[in-house]
Amino acid sequence: GAAAVILMSHLGRPNGEAVPKYSLKPVAAEVEKLLGKPVEFLNDCVGAEVEKTCQAATGGKVILLENLRYHIEEEGSAKVDGQKVKADAEKVEAFRKSLTSLADVYVNDAFGTAHRAHSSMVGVELPQRAAGFLMQKELEYFAKALENPSRPFLAILGGAKVSDKIQLIENMLDKVNALIVCGGMAFTFKKTLDNLK
Repeated sequence: GAAAVILMSHLGRPNGEAVPKYSLKPVAAEVEKLLGKPVEFLNDCVGAEVEKTCQAATGGKVILLENLRYHIEEEGSAKVDGQKVKADAEKVEAFRKSLTSLADVYVNDAFGTAHRAHSSMVGVELPQRAAGFLMQKELEYFAKALENPSRPFLAILGGAKVSDKIQLIENMLDKVNALIVCGGMAFTFKKTLDNLK
C-alpha cells in the first residue's frame, strides 16, 4: 500500500487569498468519518513545512492540504480592484515544484476542473499519473451518452465560459435531438442570435 495519501483540492473562489470561509479544514473531519481513520489537516498546500510533513508520512497516513486556490499560483491569475493580475511565472514554477515534491504518484479525480490549465492539473510533474474512480465514472457516462444515447437525446449545457465548451457544443450538435444552453453562456448565444452589440 501507499506510505501516505495526500489530498489536495479547492473550494470556492478565494481569489488567491486565505479566506476563512473557503478553508478545507471542515472537510478533514468529514473525510475522517468517511474513511474511519484520522486525517491530518495542514494549514497550507505548499512550502517547506508541508513538504517535510508529507515526505515523512508513513503507515497509510491521510493528509488533507489547505485550499489550493488560496495561492494565486494555482489558477495563474486573480482579480485585484476589478483588474485581472497574472501570477509571477517564477512563483508559479515554485508552487508547481512544491506540489510535485509531495508524492510519487498523481491521481486526478477532479473531472470538473480537468480541462483547466491550473497548476494542480498541469503542473504536477510526476512520472506516474492516473485518473481516479470518479473521473473514470464521468468519462464512461459521457462515452455511453455520446456513443449510444437513448432517444430523444437532450443535452443541457451551462456555465459561464463559451470558450471552454464551444468544441463540445460543436461535437454534440449532430448527436443530440435538442440542446439547451443555460447559465452565463446563454447571454453570449442570445447576444449573437439577436445581433446585439
